[in-house]
Amino acid sequence: MRALHLYAGPVARQHIERHGLDASDVGVIPAAAGGPKGLILGPLDRFIFGHWLPTSTQSVDLVGASIGAWRIATACMDKPVAGFEMLENGYIHGDMKAPPGRKLPLPSQVSATFAANLRTMFDGHVPALLSHPRYKLHVVTSRGRHVLAREGRLRTAAGYLGAALTNAASRRAMGAWIERVVFSGPGADLKTPAPLPFDTRDYRTRHALLDPDNFFSVLQASGSIPFMLKAVHDIPGGPRGAYWDGGITDYHLHLAYARALPTTGDSKEKARLVLYPHFQKEVVPGWLDKPWKRRHSASSSLDGMLLLAPNPEWIASLPNGKLPDRNDFQTLTHSERVRAWTTAVSAAKQLAHEFSEWLQRPDPGKLQPL
Repeated sequence: MRALHLYAGPVARQHIERHGLDASDVGVIPAAAGGPKGLILGPLDRFIFGHWLPTSTQSVDLVGASIGAWRIATACMDKPVAGFEMLENGYIHGDMKAPPGRKLPLPSQVSATFAANLRTMFDGHVPALLSHPRYKLHVVTSRGRHVLAREGRLRTAAGYLGAALTNAASRRAMGAWIERVVFSGPGADLKTPAPLPFDTRDYRTRHALLDPDNFFSVLQASGSIPFMLKAVHDIPGGPRGAYWDGGITDYHLHLAYARALPTTGDSKEKARLVLYPHFQKEVVPGWLDKPWKRRHSASSSLDGMLLLAPNPEWIASLPNGKLPDRNDFQTLTHSERVRAWTTAVSAAKQLAHEFSEWLQRPDPGKLQPL
């Protein structure tokens, strides 16, 4: 059974039909929120950042939210393969005991553990990864507005209820409750954030500098799931307020990526594909859009995207017939979860192997429409 499916937007397909695919064609790599589902992408991450992309020299924008932000930061480390292995091992084997009478750990407990793990992973590496000679980090967070400007048991619940109801009518209108704040590594002047690789007119957006002073706060905020972790308040260098998981506004980073590919002629001088290792075909805009299936379809924003995702039939062959997910913390014992997740990640090596094989002779016939 084939494990990997490849989905291409029309411009990306046209480019691959004419020129194939070279590492130098990649200009943007998104990394989605999705918690443990992202574990399945570890072998692809190790191949792409450890072996394939180093064969090229162009700059690449890395855009991440939640676990995806952790992945793209890892990609910028001096030894990314070892970093991805450390991330994977820590995520799989991590264990937090819930207090008596609770099914899940307290948000404060989860936040403290998350913060400690970030320090273990990135302490001593931050200046180097922010000044990576090729990769620019863009970390997405969600900042509360008005009633959500500060965290509180009642006000947070009321605010997210209001956001959900507003989002049901219009995703753009949800910006009245929660805005996108992107923290980007330094640009050419080293003082202002690097330009974003996507247009921000789709949703209320702020842009701020990601630097050593706020790096840990930003990554903590980008993974702070409401009600499961504590919000991060008043990030240095960003607008004041309460920050939560970047997946709230941009679950799968369905962004208006710059369309820099030529649509006519044979030139590939401007090739800048969006290469997206993902755990499913659909690119869902925001976390609150999950129930709204009509928002899961591709749009012209993704025309230059090549998306790599596991075959649903292959997923059915994994332990419990699915990808790792947060429900496993409640339905499996610690040892059962470790065993299931380890088996799934080991099986995912097939995804990287098949992508490597396809790159040797990029067959457009293997591409499905995104």
